Amino acid sequence: MPLYEHVFIARQDISPVQVEHLTEELQEIIRENGGSIEKTEYWGLRNLQYKINKNRKGHYSLMNITAAPEAIQEMERQMRIKEDILRFMTLRVEEHDEEPSPVMSRRDRDESRRRDNRDRDRS
Repeated sequence: MPLYEHVFIARQDISPVQVEHLTEELQEIIRENGGSIEKTEYWGLRNLQYKINKNRKGHYSLMNITAAPEAIQEMERQMRIKEDILRFMTLRVEEHDEEPSPVMSRRDRDESRRRDNRDRDRS
């Protein structure tokens, strides 16, 4: 079965819990159509490069999917209907990356730097 990376941006005024619920709904669509989700990552509330439907920020989420093209088409059809999703993009890839995405690894480095700085300030 083909491999896909799928990223979507949800509206800024919904909570992270609602984004998680939305991700679970999309995963269920893929599973119902014979696919599987290899990895999901919630990238958090991030600034958008430009306003989309009066939103300056959005909740970003990534999914690595193994599914038939029909399952992806059904998921994207459902996403077009949902008002909470601002944008999405699905790319077919040769293989899934097992490591955290660059966005997540950068966030981990930034958090460790902040902790190091706080520790130095306390000393």
